Order: sequence, then C-alpha cells, then structure tokens
Amino acid sequence: MALFQIFDPTARPTPIGIDLGTTHSLVAYTVDGRPECVLDCDLNPLLPSVVHYLQHGGVMVGTEGKGKAALHPRETLVSVKRFMGRGADDPETRRLGPYDFAMPEPGQSNTVRFKVHGRTVTPVEVSAEILRALRTQAEGKLRTLGGAVITVPAYFDEAQRQATKDAAKLAGVEVLRLLNEPTAAALAYGLDKGRTRGTFAVYDLGGGTFDVTILSLDDGVFQVRSTGGDAQLGGDDMDRLLAEWVFGHLEIDSAQAAPGLVRAVLDAARTAKHDLTDRPDTVIAVDVDGVTFERSIRRTEFEDIVRTVIARTTPAVKRALRDAGLRPDEIDGVILVGGSTRVPAVREHVQSLFGQEPLSDIDPDQVVAFGAAIQANLLAGDGAKDDALILDVIPLSLGLETMGGVAEKILPRNTTIPAGRAQQFTTYADGQTGFEVHVVQGERELAADNRSLAKFTLRGIPLMPAGAAKLEVTFRVDADGMLTVTARELNTGIEQHIEVTPSFGLTGDDVERMLLESYEHAESDLAVRQLRERITDAERVIAATEAALRVDGDLLDEDERAELDGALKALREAIAAQDGKKVHLRTEGLDRATHPLAERRMDRAVQHAMRGRAVQEIEDTVRDRPEHPHLAASYAKDMESEKETR
Repeated sequence: MALFQIFDPTARPTPIGIDLGTTHSLVAYTVDGRPECVLDCDLNPLLPSVVHYLQHGGVMVGTEGKGKAALHPRETLVSVKRFMGRGADDPETRRLGPYDFAMPEPGQSNTVRFKVHGRTVTPVEVSAEILRALRTQAEGKLRTLGGAVITVPAYFDEAQRQATKDAAKLAGVEVLRLLNEPTAAALAYGLDKGRTRGTFAVYDLGGGTFDVTILSLDDGVFQVRSTGGDAQLGGDDMDRLLAEWVFGHLEIDSAQAAPGLVRAVLDAARTAKHDLTDRPDTVIAVDVDGVTFERSIRRTEFEDIVRTVIARTTPAVKRALRDAGLRPDEIDGVILVGGSTRVPAVREHVQSLFGQEPLSDIDPDQVVAFGAAIQANLLAGDGAKDDALILDVIPLSLGLETMGGVAEKILPRNTTIPAGRAQQFTTYADGQTGFEVHVVQGERELAADNRSLAKFTLRGIPLMPAGAAKLEVTFRVDADGMLTVTARELNTGIEQHIEVTPSFGLTGDDVERMLLESYEHAESDLAVRQLRERITDAERVIAATEAALRVDGDLLDEDERAELDGALKALREAIAAQDGKKVHLRTEGLDRATHPLAERRMDRAVQHAMRGRAVQEIEDTVRDRPEHPHLAASYAKDMESEKETR
C-alpha cells in the first residue's frame, strides 16, 4: 500500500554528509543540530560499496549487487575505493581483486579500467553509481537535497581527491567540501559530546585505508596538528591474509585460482573476521567451483595471521605524534573510526600505543558520516550558533621537479589549509624560451620517487642568458585539499594558471564524455530501472499468492483455481521474457484473479477472530486501544453494523 508523505514545498534543501567508504557507504543529515543516518527499507544505514554490472545494461548497487559477487566476480566490483586515483600500471592494482583489467588506449588517461561485458568502466564511474544510490536513498527521505560534504581519507593524495570529486559530479551530487575522515570524526565527537578543549588522536582503520590524525579542539576551533597513514592498508588486507591461509590449506596458488573461487574465499574470510569480533571461534566454509573447504578457526589464530597488518599502523602513529611534538601521555583521548577498529586485537593495539582505552561511544561505522553532516549543516548556514572552524592540513608535501630530478618542496606536509606559497626559480641554460613545470607530491627527495600530479609548459619567454629569467610559481590549496598552480615570468608578465588534474585521474574530457553518455543513455537506463522495479513487484505478488494458496487454496473452486494458475503462469513467462509492459499487464491480471481468494480469506479470518466472543467483549477491546483511535472508530462502526445485522 502506498503511503503519502506530507512535506513543506517551501522548505530549504537539506545539506547532507556522505561517507564514501571502501566496504560500506552511508549518508547522514542533521535534525535540530543532531546528526542522523538515512536508513534503507530494512532500517540499515550501511550501503555495501558494491556495484554489479548487468549484461544488457544497468547496475545493481549495495546488498543486491553484493549477492552476485561469488557467481559473477569479474562483473561485481568490490572495494573500488582502493583503486581511486591509481594508475593502470601500478603493481598494487593487480592484486586487489579477481578483475579483468584493461590497459588505457593511446590518448586515454592512465587510470584503472575494468572490463565488464565487453566494455570498460573506471573506479570513478563505479563510485558514481554508489553515490547515485546514496543520493536516491536520501531523496526518498528528505525530498530536496542541498549540497554534500563528502569525506575522504586524510592520506588521500591529489589524484584520489580529484577522482572523488569527479565521481560526485557524475552522480549529480553538489560537493560543498571534501572533508578528511578523521576530522569529521572529531567534529562529531566535539559537538555531539560537548567537549570544548583537548588534544585528540583519531585512529581510523577502515576497509581499505588507514589514517591517524592528531588535532587540538579549543572552543570550536579544530586545529589539525599532524596527520599520517597508509592509503593501501585496511580490513581488506586482513581478509586477504586469511584468504591466503585458506588457500594454503587447500594447496592452491591464489594467483592461479579461478575468479569465482577467489571471491568466495575472500567473502568467507570477511565473514569469519566479523564473527570473531564477538566470538572466540568460528568456522570458515567454502564450497564453489568443485572446491570444498571447512575448518574452525580461533580468534587467537586469526590475530596471529593479521598481526602484521595491525603492526603496520604503528609507524604512522609514531610519526604523527612526532610531527605534532607530543608524547602518547599528552593525548586526552583516542577516537576510533572505521569498521576494522571493531577487531579486538586492533583495540588492544591502540590501547598499547597510547596507554589509554580508546573512545568508541559513537558507532565507528557512522561517526564519519555524522561529522560530515554537521559540517554540511554549518556550511549551509544552519549552524551559526555552534559554528566551528576547521583547520585541516596537507597530508603530503607538494612541490616541483627541478634540475637533476630533485623534488623541491613548496608546501610541506602538515601545512594548515587553505594555504598558498610562492617560490622563485630561474633558467638553467642560455636562450631558454620556456619552463616545464612538473608538479609532484610526496616526501622523497627525488621527483621520480614521488607521485606525479601534473605537467605543463610556460612558453614565450624571450631569449635571455641563464639565470636572467625569473619564474615565480605559486601553489594554492583550498579547504578541500585541491591544488591550483600559477607560473609567472616576472620580467615579461607571461603567466599560466591551472587547476591540477592529476596524471592518474580523469581528464576534463573524460568526465565530459561520461556526462554526455549518461544523458544519451538516460532513456534506456530508465527503461532498465522500470523493468527491474516491475519484475520485483511481480515476484512479490507471485510469492504472496503462492503463500495464500498453500494455506487457503480450498476456498476456490476448480474454475477459479485454473484461472489463478493461468495468471501465475502468464506472469512468470512475462518475467522470463524480460518484457516490462507484459510484466505490468500480467501483474494486474494476477491481481484481478486473486480477488475472490482475497475476499474469502478475509471472511475466514474475521469469522475465526470472532468465534466464541461476545459483541460487547469485542467493543470493550477496541475501546481500550487509544494508541490507534482511527482504527478503534472504524471497528466500533463495524460492530454497530454487526448488531443491526443480527
């Protein structure tokens, strides 16, 4: 039955916060200054970050798509956040899942591409599908959306941040700001828990990334003092180690295993990890592709297997403390963020690092989305009373390649943003008429050892002796952590200004092409969606009809039963033919055919409910139900009619 919602058409659009996670994603908003998550129809705030691509177009996102992973591992993309901003030739790329990768063609950007059903999709496109699903979910609850604050790992570099913004653009989500996940968590704790001062560490271990941030909170000012981490470290690595343990017992080389088996083992490993959070032991069971495996595993065994992953967080924590100039005993509290911090061994490790029990009174899966929603509310101008100033930092140094391949740092890591800084350079050779500017990010001394972000050339410099030309390069990083670079020759005034599009991100043409494709395929995409909705509705009607027949099929005569069976058969044939119009018509036909059964079932139910009870008793029962006054009035009226009939 459809439900009507009453809403104010003049109400302001609601700003939202989105946690685009490796394993799960979620969206939150604020009500009277307090954050709440948008729930799906099953009252679950978490949307699995999984996209399954259908053979004839369309996608299945979330739980529905996750169910296809074992049978269709190459077409079901999981943990795609770990591919954001990666190069196709990155050696880490190939070991992140059972996928079929496509190398870029001449002229294409060097981003990761997955082969699915004869075409290629990028991590940006996959992430856009997840963001689109979150947007639709939020619109169902809030009707009209404002802009969104989207969280990213603090250690995401320029390429990964740009890829996230590209995905939001494709999904039709207006980005108010990109906010570092640890900062979002601190914002949620700071405003939600009433803390006004202190120095906190945020330990964020998610499905695919790890961040640690040291920040000070002083009367609404959030000052990030240092940050560190690993963009390729998380719960997925625990799953892979446990999966390798399974393959070892099977005596199978995981690199040579069938994709379906790889996905099944990874899923079994993840399930076991979750079970061992609350239980001392569990059973890992795999039965796919002719391979059967079943073995019990104790929590202590699991902890021994994943101990190396947990230990990899230690150097980043020590480095962040050192950069902030603090000892562990000077930290007032440690905030846990990310689903992987539920693992007991992780919590024990955090307690040993800081010498205190970490805070976890806000759900670690939801705290980041809460902080994003609070920040979105502030940016939309709805939080002036409790306004907060967030001073984030650059996670990795930004600089230029100079002669000899040296990386000259212009904005060192942990510089507070927004920030800008200029530095002058000159020519190396006589008669040099241009400068090639190579922007890099990282902490290594050689440019080749750092991340290449962009290259451009400033041309038209007059012939001058070496050292006579003066090139001023200005780096500016905005509050989102996005970089723009301006190069200007001071003698001539020749200038070039660019927004840095990272070498491993999508070009503007790539984004434009995908937007145009989304417009071109809008009609066919809508048709696919309508077909899926109609089939889902039809299958629900079939299941309900069959259940009713099992219980009360005796209420129909032979002709009525034959008509109903014929309607069921016709609807199943329409579903098999994937004909949306026929599915709709046959569903209506089945609905009409069930009317006699529905009426007689109602009569039987009423008779059963009233058997052996006096009318006065029923009236008294109804009258004593004030929580449903509209139903009580209806029942009382029915009873009066029943009296008159009698």
